[in-house]
Amino acid sequence: MRFNEQTIKRIIRKYQDSFKILEEYDKTRKLPFQRKRIDITLSVRTINKLKEMSKVSGKPVSRIIEEKFS
Repeated sequence: MRFNEQTIKRIIRKYQDSFKILEEYDKTRKLPFQRKRIDITLSVRTINKLKEMSKVSGKPVSRIIEEKFS
């Protein structure tokens, strides 16, 4: 299947974000939405607050932390 130049430009414009993600993956071999496990040290009070928020919202603690920084 061959595309004309106008169709190619339209596709690139429509899926610009996807192309940027793929370009970044080609450079780094990492996707921006991949998750990575890390170890951090928190106070017991902070951990208890996060656990309580997790119970109330039904979300995992890691998701709550991610949302605070996004």
